[in-house]
Amino acid sequence: MTNLIFSSLPVLALTSHVVFVVLFAILIFHASWGKKVALLIGKHSLIIGFAASFAAIAGSLFYSEIMGFEACSLCWWQRVFLFPTVFIFAVALWRKDRKVFSYIMPLIVLGGIIAAYQAQVDFGGTSLLTCTDAEGTCSKIFVKEFGYITIPTMSLTVAFYMALIAWASKIYDKNSNAQR
Repeated sequence: MTNLIFSSLPVLALTSHVVFVVLFAILIFHASWGKKVALLIGKHSLIIGFAASFAAIAGSLFYSEIMGFEACSLCWWQRVFLFPTVFIFAVALWRKDRKVFSYIMPLIVLGGIIAAYQAQVDFGGTSLLTCTDAEGTCSKIFVKEFGYITIPTMSLTVAFYMALIAWASKIYDKNSNAQR
């Protein structure tokens, strides 16, 4: 079962990248052919955001606690910014607070910047920081599928998805306010 999950996560990430491109196009064209889907995503943005952050945390904990991959300091900083989002979304769902994205996005952006930095280092970019972890875990690549999917790229994917969900939520809120 563990091997099935391990091999499925990169496939899910690849699939989500294709879906991301489609959703991005839908949101760009939300005023015309993408309106219905953009409004649907925006309407359910709280539950989608909660599900995305929960799945990201589950994946992160799967890699470290079940697979035994030691999280480096950059991974821990990404977790610092990601882990609170599931609780913030849970409270927002309970209170039906659609303004949640205004206080989620700084966390997502900071985690995304760290993920982007780590991903560029994984792909041969110059590291500006020295790894302070035992055995240089910052430079270990535990997952690399399809030539580019690593744990930092999966983390970056979550950051991009959160931005798309926030955008869809804003479109929905503007449309809802315009109809009043």
